[in-house]
Amino acid sequence: MNEQLLDAKIVGESISRLRRKKNISQEVMSGLAGIGRTHLSAIERGDRKPTLETLYRISLALNMKMSEIVAEIENSLSK
Repeated sequence: MNEQLLDAKIVGESISRLRRKKNISQEVMSGLAGIGRTHLSAIERGDRKPTLETLYRISLALNMKMSEIVAEIENSLSK
């Protein structure tokens, strides 16, 4: 069984890339997602992994499906 762990840095970089692609600041996105800006910043730096609830809120703030964010993360993992 392959025990590859999900790298928090890759998750954070993917979320940050999607946010910047939509020209949304951390301040605005954290407000739209209902999470603290420092929490979002920690996720984007890879210091924290988002829970499913937080990922769902982020997806709403980005006006995306969670599956689209997960696909972005998976694409980054395969590089």
